[in-house]
Order: sequence, then structure tokens, then C-alpha cells
Amino acid sequence: MRIRFIGPLLAMVALVSACAGQSDATDTRAGSTATTAAAAAGVASSDVEWVEHEAPADCKCADGSAFTYWSRRADPQRVVLFFQGGGACFSAETCSFGSGTYKQTADADQVTGNGEQPPAGIFDFANEENPFRDWSFVFVPYCTGDVHIGDNVHAYTDDLVVNHVGFRNASAGLDYLVSEFPDASDVFVTGSSAGGVPSPLFGGLVSDELPDVEVSVLSDSSGVYPDNPPVNAAIGALWGTFNNVPDWPENEGLAPEDWSIPGLFTQAGLHDPEIRMARYDAAYDNVQKMFSAMAQVDGGDQLAVVLANEAQIEDAGVAVHSYIAPGDQHTILGRPELYTLEVEGVPFIDWLTRYVEGDDVEDVHCVDCISAADE
Repeated sequence: MRIRFIGPLLAMVALVSACAGQSDATDTRAGSTATTAAAAAGVASSDVEWVEHEAPADCKCADGSAFTYWSRRADPQRVVLFFQGGGACFSAETCSFGSGTYKQTADADQVTGNGEQPPAGIFDFANEENPFRDWSFVFVPYCTGDVHIGDNVHAYTDDLVVNHVGFRNASAGLDYLVSEFPDASDVFVTGSSAGGVPSPLFGGLVSDELPDVEVSVLSDSSGVYPDNPPVNAAIGALWGTFNNVPDWPENEGLAPEDWSIPGLFTQAGLHDPEIRMARYDAAYDNVQKMFSAMAQVDGGDQLAVVLANEAQIEDAGVAVHSYIAPGDQHTILGRPELYTLEVEGVPFIDWLTRYVEGDDVEDVHCVDCISAADE
């Protein structure tokens, strides 16, 4: 990746670059060649298989277990880079293995159908309404507790050492996309929950690596977390988020307290104004409410925080489309409700499809946003 890392740990450059490079990546499932050939031959998109790839050894999960990522080769011109969600941690209590606050091992059950539930939402490739049914995918699992942007090994106690190396893992997926789909015309960078956080940042990195590609970003359910400088610096130090700030002119002079979640939209959007940006949130998302309280960034009324974050991004000069649903359900892209949700007369699937196709969609915001549980 053509990135210069800034911050105090410049020595990490060689480590991250070695991890991100894909010369050592190998398919760990048989049939990857056959799958690629089948896709090229026009086999139905729903029949294209997922292929697992080993990442270099320096890419790993929080507990030190191996990290792998997945791909699905369909249309090589159109590629989705998807970041999986799965919580976060920032203390000995929340980061304790088995705490339940974040995923600690890598899996792709969400997309491969190996879990209890069949793939749904944008991963339901048999659904003709799915705007991504014929797209290729690179799926980046999540298992580091750092919303895919960390690069630090932190000892919370003598017995609890956590590998917050999500940026290395995510970079492995990015580099695979760049090497395997160099002639892509469209790349859609997205993710749900913790996976929604890094989407704008990696949209900017995709734009750097593939400057002729049209890049679109959609962050699913991560809009409640505000720009809080003390929290940015404190949690960022635990995770090492500032070790991998891209060497963009727009980032000149930034300090760790400036590197925020809404700021990722701002900095990437200012870096490349051609990147299309969008966000989805439920107005009173119960999971985001819980993590806001845990991180001590609960700003009061959630909907007001979502709107304030959107205003902050747009006031900085970055246009962002948004769809805000009523209620408290967390995430949409991997759920069956992707095809049934309707807000103010606008079905989400129609809004998403038009956005994917390049339309300048209007914002859709709920009017009666309170869920039954909050009444």
C-alpha cells in the first residue's frame, strides 16, 4: 500500500507492510480455480462459492489465533469490500476473552452459510432484488476489538494481552482486492456496526490504490459515536489507531485527539471529493447505545447525535447521503429486513439500489422515530 505511517511508531511500517502484502496469501479451500473459471463462464451468481485465504502470520485475532479473509469472484468489474462487525473493547473488563463484548476469532458464517442462519441481506445472492447479486466480494472478518483500525498489542493485565491489529487484517483484504481486481470499474466499500466505522477510511485507501475506480462508501450503523477528543486519544492509544493515519495532505497537523469516527468521513472525503459517501442508522439503535455508554461518549438523545455527526461532516465540506430508520434495531445490510424496511414511503432496498447505481439519492429520515420499546 502506498501509505506513509505517521506517529511515534514508525518502526511498525515494515511489520504492517509485510502483513498487508499478499504474496504469501493462499487459498485454503479447494476449488478456487474452478470457482473463478465458473464465474468467468457466466455461472449463476448464487452458485459462486466463497474462498478462504490465509493471511500472513502477523495478521491475527485478538487472542493470537489465526486470521483469514474470504473472497467471492463474480463480476470482476464490480467489487464489494465488506468489513464484518462484532463489538469492541477498551478495558480489562471489556477485552477479557469470553467477555461477550467483541468477536475474538475470525469466521465467515455470516456469508458462507456455515452458521445457524442462512446468508441474508446483501449476502442473499439468490434474491433478484439484491443490487450486489452479481458483484465480486472481499469479506474481511473482525476479531480484534478495534473497529478494524488498530495496530497495537496491548497488555491490559499480566494475563490479558490483546492483539488490536485490525488495520493489518483489513489491509490484507484491501491488498487482495487491488491485486486480484486491478481493472475494476466500481468498488463499494461498506460494513456493518464495527465494520461500518473503517469504511470511509478504506474508501480513501481504495481510491489511492485504484485511482480510476468509482468508489462508493456506505457505513451501516456506526453513526452514533461523536467526535470526543479525550476519548479519541484515550481509546486510540490503546488500539494504536494513530499509527496508520494516511499521509494525505488533509491529515497534516492532526493529533491523536483529532482522529475520530465521524472524522474518517471528513478526512477521506476531503482527500478525494469524488468518493460517494452514505450512512445508515436506526434512530435509537440499542447496540450503539450500549457501546456509547461503555465508552463514556453517550451524548444524550441518539438521533440528535446522529444528525449532529452528519452535520459536522457536511459542514466540513463532505457530502454524505443518509437513511435514518425508526426504532432500535442494529444494522441492516445482513438482515432480511433489507428488503422490507420502508421509511417515509421510501423502501430501503430502492434507496440502496439507486445509490449503488450512482444516483444522487435524497436523504430519508424518519419523522416518528421512537421505537415501541422506548415509548
